[in-house]
Amino acid sequence: YFPGNLLIAGSSSSSDLLRELASESGFEMDEEGAAVIDHLNYDVKDAEKHTLIVADPSNLVDSEVIVGKKPSSPLLYQGTGLIVDPANPLVLSVLSADSSAYSYNPDKPIKEYPHAVGKNTVLVAALQARNNARVVFSGSLYFFSNEAFNSPVQKAIGGKKFDKSSNEAVVAALSAWVFKENGVIRVKSVSHHKVGEENPPVAYTIMDNVVFRLELERKSGNTWVPHNANDVQMEFVRIDPFVRTTLKSIAQGKYETVFKIPDVYGVYQFKVIYNRIGYTGISNATQVSVRPLEHTQYERFISSAYPYYASAFSMMFGVFVFSIVFLHYKDDEKSKSD
Repeated sequence: YFPGNLLIAGSSSSSDLLRELASESGFEMDEEGAAVIDHLNYDVKDAEKHTLIVADPSNLVDSEVIVGKKPSSPLLYQGTGLIVDPANPLVLSVLSADSSAYSYNPDKPIKEYPHAVGKNTVLVAALQARNNARVVFSGSLYFFSNEAFNSPVQKAIGGKKFDKSSNEAVVAALSAWVFKENGVIRVKSVSHHKVGEENPPVAYTIMDNVVFRLELERKSGNTWVPHNANDVQMEFVRIDPFVRTTLKSIAQGKYETVFKIPDVYGVYQFKVIYNRIGYTGISNATQVSVRPLEHTQYERFISSAYPYYASAFSMMFGVFVFSIVFLHYKDDEKSKSD
């Protein structure tokens, strides 16, 4: 046990408490006495019930952070099956069974549809909560045993023999992940300022060019090292994002982007949300104010208003000419009659 993180291993005879705990974590265990059975992918040491199954490494989750490098030899598993909800974005299927597997009580005839069938039969599942707490749940205590670590592996049906299973390497990587010895990233620093300046202003003005910088770190053992990625995005958000852009890497663990503030004033946030399989989630927000232009910042003459300027001056000129003509006009006929 580690504060905020859980590593749980059950079996075919798990108690109701473990089943309830699994249910609270987003997994569903099969009933007591049930085991994962695979009549095509079982080890030669289990020629009767076919519950000591040989799991192919390709069934592991595609995340080196969680399970380490892809092993070359298969894994041994003996225990009950799990079901996860594919609509739950927080739950991961770490290791699943082959398409020929199913979960049922090996001592009873099959009279109803099994709890889990095929690749929907999950052997090891994981959960990373929204507060980054981690839970790993396995339906097999044997999966973590020394016997499984040191046992040779050979499929009963035409399988190649391996001197040792990959359980030990996968369990070591999985344990390091669940106890946050691996896959932990954090924001080291955030900065922003106008182009050509160094310090952030009290408030930005619409249409300003802004530089945003972010620095990320990743835990490596007992130290923190720069975290390098090419898919970190920043959003400039008021209610909805006005700007969404991918940050450019400028150094080890350092990212930058330059963009123009939209022509809409208000209260905004520089928001970075980064969620990737195997890593702790990042949600960072920095609030800034954006004001409209001051009266001294507007253009003195607007090019699109030139026609209006011309019409105004032409009207003034016309009134001037009309005034001269009106004042100096002499009616000859009226003068003769007088």
